[in-house]
Amino acid sequence: MALTKSGPIRLNKYLADCGVASRRGADELITDGQVQVNGKTVYELGVRVDPSMDRIVLNGKPVRAPLEQKIYVIFHKPEKVLTTMSDPEGRPTVADFMEKLPVRVFPVGRLDWETEGLLLLTNDGDFAQKVQHPREEIPKTYLAKLDGQPSEVHLQKLLRGVTIPGGRVKALHVERVRIGESKQYDWVKIVINEGKNRQVRYMFQKIGYDVKKLRRVAIGQLTLGSLQKGDYAFLEASMLARIFRKRRAEAGDKAPVVVDSKKPAERYPRKKGLKRKFNKKKTAAKFAPKRAFR
Repeated sequence: MALTKSGPIRLNKYLADCGVASRRGADELITDGQVQVNGKTVYELGVRVDPSMDRIVLNGKPVRAPLEQKIYVIFHKPEKVLTTMSDPEGRPTVADFMEKLPVRVFPVGRLDWETEGLLLLTNDGDFAQKVQHPREEIPKTYLAKLDGQPSEVHLQKLLRGVTIPGGRVKALHVERVRIGESKQYDWVKIVINEGKNRQVRYMFQKIGYDVKKLRRVAIGQLTLGSLQKGDYAFLEASMLARIFRKRRAEAGDKAPVVVDSKKPAERYPRKKGLKRKFNKKKTAAKFAPKRAFR
């Protein structure tokens, strides 16, 4: 069923509501001259339209009225697939995997050509805007295979911050992980809450390493799980809430720490002669289960 629009609405919001793109993506379509209103190309942002009166066209095709049904998709994007719904050069896009969906969707954010992993798609422009807005500070978790073995000093630089094209960024968390049996290359888990173009790759380049393979495995607390490459699943409200739920560790961490899972015993060497005193009552109270909030 089509929604009825009463009165003027911002053009970028209308395009987002129609499932054409996110509001940010709609702004790019407008400034690129791809949108026409009543036969005239619109370049200015902030233009308002009345969907009941105005004829809105995108690249020569009328924009369909938005649908009442909103859908949310989690997709395991393979590498060498463009995060776009069309490509003039005929390269594979995420749209090729969404042909059986009942409504048109668009990607929320981007993963570059060579990066695989978790990608969200929807026809809900407000949801896409919220996920991408900097104020939400939603963490994104990646697994990166590097062309070497960075030291703890190198990884600490990522936590303190590095300057890349687009500005200064830093990691929320960095951890070596064991994947496979290679002794020549390290896998590193890195968590960021910015979303600059090729950010993770540039960050590792800044400390002297190239990324051989990159996979996004989580957005907020929503994880890729066992979803195979090229497969997608629909998300319910309870799953969507995981995107905006902050991790307890992040809320309590005042100073980020590099975790070296290869040598846990050497991370915090105990000083000689140091003895720790424990208060049994305080320790028991500290770890006692807390009552659930009702």
